[in-house]
Amino acid sequence: MEISIIIPVYNEERNIRILVEKIRELAVLKDKIWEAIFIDDGSTDNTYGELKSAKEGVPEVKIVHFGINAGKAAAYSAGFQFAAGSVIITMDGDLQDDPAEIGSFLAALTNQSDLVVGWKYRGKGSRGRTIPSRIFNFFLGILTGLKINDSNCPFRAMRKEVAKSLNIYGDLYRFIPYLAFNKGYRVAEIKVENYPRQYGKSKYGPGRFFNGMLDLLTVLFISRYNRSPLHFFGIPGLISFVIGFAIDATLVLRGLFVTGQIGHTALLVMGVMLIILGVQILSLGLLGELIISQRRADRRDLPILDVIQ
Repeated sequence: MEISIIIPVYNEERNIRILVEKIRELAVLKDKIWEAIFIDDGSTDNTYGELKSAKEGVPEVKIVHFGINAGKAAAYSAGFQFAAGSVIITMDGDLQDDPAEIGSFLAALTNQSDLVVGWKYRGKGSRGRTIPSRIFNFFLGILTGLKINDSNCPFRAMRKEVAKSLNIYGDLYRFIPYLAFNKGYRVAEIKVENYPRQYGKSKYGPGRFFNGMLDLLTVLFISRYNRSPLHFFGIPGLISFVIGFAIDATLVLRGLFVTGQIGHTALLVMGVMLIILGVQILSLGLLGELIISQRRADRRDLPILDVIQ
């Protein structure tokens, strides 16, 4: 197998047949062995039925059917597990990503890159979407050192080794380029078009920007301190403990040898609280170290009802 195209879909019944035909007609796939893996993420419309109909006469189409809406990260995880291609393409199933641009991704992937991410440089919609996206990618570049314009673009191409190395959950699929970059893989970017949605409803929500900032904190933590959480919790824990201990020790010694009584009750209580806080933070770090020491790489459970290959 040369190319695997992974396409998560959720309530995209009117787009399935069009997308399958667009992929089948690609000239760049004519002389290659390929597969298109559709992950039906618990659709409530007839997406699964349309997928089964579209597969008739198209053996390259594979279907993974989820029993619930588990999210895009779970869909990608399933797709990466079933993919057999040496090159893996990810794209959305809403026809906003044009399969005709797959050739550009394949060309860029051979140019000293392990992962190529698309940049939807125009046509992303209202300012309510473009401005938060720019702010988000700006902070991502500063904090991670990865200078790309559209980290969350679902249109990507990567080598099999990159996809198989990723452990994504929650909303961390937005950071696939950075997760690969953090593992030492070479990340590149190309411009792609963003076509307007013809059928179905957008899954973009108003809370996506704020959730993204929280996810950014998560990905920074797990990428930098996943093997040594005590290094992250240890410094603030020690600082809090030392300050609290110094305050209380000063008050006690001053009371014993100078004033004859321990005054400043509020300051004494604050010192005790800082000591307790420091111990708690250090305990979190030690608990993280214990969890990591016992961790085993288990196959992730996915809500798969059916697989049609």
